[in-house]
Amino acid sequence: MIFHLSIDADDARHVAFVLAELLGGEAMPFPPVIEGSWLAVADDDRGSSVEVYPRGTQLMIAQGDADAYGVPGGPGPHSATHFAMATKLSVEQVFAIAEREGWPAKYRKRGGMFGVIELWIERTRMIEVLTDEMQREYLAAMTIENWKAMLAHGAPATV
Repeated sequence: MIFHLSIDADDARHVAFVLAELLGGEAMPFPPVIEGSWLAVADDDRGSSVEVYPRGTQLMIAQGDADAYGVPGGPGPHSATHFAMATKLSVEQVFAIAEREGWPAKYRKRGGMFGVIELWIERTRMIEVLTDEMQREYLAAMTIENWKAMLAHGAPATV
């Protein structure tokens, strides 16, 4: 199952509103990664969403105990495209696969709400892998109401 994915667009706000309409949900700002990002959230029981970043945004691996971050566009192997996926594997099994492939991986707690394993395919494309426990956290956290409450209390700063 895919929970969310990200894309970039020339007019991130407009694209998010159109996607939200198609998803039967709402669009709202998405400041944690890079300024000017928007989120189209479906009104469903899975927290389905599409993150829309400004055209050319590149997601980067953060050093140490920090979340991935976005930087403005430019030439390079990175992009704004990523997705969050469910797995039946354990945390240990996911890390073993990452180690076998030589791909960076680390556990992160997004906004203090849900855990993910950031796995960097070929060191340039991030996917967020969610174990069963992480999926339960994600489903409880990623609702339209929770996102609005977070924005009302001050959105997380961008890097």
